[in-house]
Amino acid sequence: EYLVYVPPGEPNAKLPLLVFLHGAGGVGLDIQQIKARPADIWQGVNKFGKGPCLIVAPQCVKTAAGERGIWTAEDLNVLLTHLKATLPVDEQRIYLSGISMGGYGTWAWAAHDPHHFAAIAPIVGGIGREGAKAITPDLDQWAVNLAKIPVYAFVGALDTTVPPDRSERMINAIRQAGGKEAKLKVYPNEGHGAGRVVVADRDYYDWLFAQKRDPSRP
Repeated sequence: EYLVYVPPGEPNAKLPLLVFLHGAGGVGLDIQQIKARPADIWQGVNKFGKGPCLIVAPQCVKTAAGERGIWTAEDLNVLLTHLKATLPVDEQRIYLSGISMGGYGTWAWAAHDPHHFAAIAPIVGGIGREGAKAITPDLDQWAVNLAKIPVYAFVGALDTTVPPDRSERMINAIRQAGGKEAKLKVYPNEGHGAGRVVVADRDYYDWLFAQKRDPSRP
C-alpha cells in the first residue's frame, strides 16, 4: 500500500514526515513501480543533510470497476491517521509533495485539509480532477485554504502535458486570498519531466524542511 523510508536505529524523538504522491503512471497494484522518485528524494535528503526524517510514498490503486484511481483527501486522511499511529511523526513538521497527478493530489488534499501540513510542494501538478488540463470549479475556496500554509510550486516552462500556467494560476489565487508564503519556481528548459530536476535541487529540500507548523494554527 505504501513505501516507507526510515533512518537507521531507533529515533530518540519525533521525526519530520514527507508524504510523496506519485503521478498517473504509478497507479496500480505493484508497489515497485512507484519507488524511483521517492528513492531519489531519500538520496536528496541525505545528500543535503535534511535527515533524520520519514518519507512515505503511497500507491493509488484502480477502482473496483477497473478504472484508474485518483488521489482523494478522504483516502489520504485515512493513510495519515494510520501513519501517525504507527510511526514517530512530528505533527508540526508534516510535509506534502507530489508529481503530475500527485501534484494535483498535493493541491487537492492540502486545499481540503490545510491544518495537517507545515508546507506543501506540488511538482508539475494540475489543478483539476477531470484531466491534466482541467481547472477545479473550487479554485477560489482552494486558494482561501491554501493561503493558510507555505506553498512552493515547481514547473517546467515547456510542459505541454500539464501547462505551467495551472500552477501559476493557483499561486496567484493564493496570493490574492492573502497568502504571503506562496511562490513558484519555473525551470525554463524543462517540460513535464521537470520532476527529476526538482528532486535534485537543493532549493526544494532547503525550503521544505525549513518550514514548521505553528501549533496554535487551527
